[in-house]
Amino acid sequence: MNEMLILVDDQDQAIGVGEKMQVHRQGLLHRAFSVFVFDAQGRWLLQRRADGKYHSGGLWSNSCCGHPREGEATDAAARRRLREEMGFECELRHVARITYRLDVSDGLVEHEYDHVFVGRYDGRPQPDPAEASDWAWKPLPELWDALAGQPQEFSRWLRHIAEQTGRAEFERWQSLATR
Repeated sequence: MNEMLILVDDQDQAIGVGEKMQVHRQGLLHRAFSVFVFDAQGRWLLQRRADGKYHSGGLWSNSCCGHPREGEATDAAARRRLREEMGFECELRHVARITYRLDVSDGLVEHEYDHVFVGRYDGRPQPDPAEASDWAWKPLPELWDALAGQPQEFSRWLRHIAEQTGRAEFERWQSLATR
């Protein structure tokens, strides 16, 4: 069954649905979410996208990301995908909305109205190997240095979110998740 994405206007109002690959080929604006999980030490959980993903395989990215299904609340979708991708659940808090249009690979475009969630988890992730081939906890200074020094190792949207929001906002998200 083809996954359907929720198409939205620039105010995040649903205007229709579209088949996932077609939406990414045409660069249509659609609803998405990004999840950033921290541990008690304030380290960021990164995942390395599985090599077999339809785009950006093998790149380090945020803890998880995805798209809500038609009729599914965005926060429920974020919790669902965190469980599916990384094998755990935690409380999530909505902290931002970011819109971007980024060429990702093979003629595909991520044009997303992205809801950003943060959460705290102190266990060991058990990722689905079809979703994530590796994971790592990174202190913010190390993550920031890696994003600047080896940007090609990271997903385009993680780099864009970091550039658009800045380090102070990342620190605020970290604080919100770990208190």
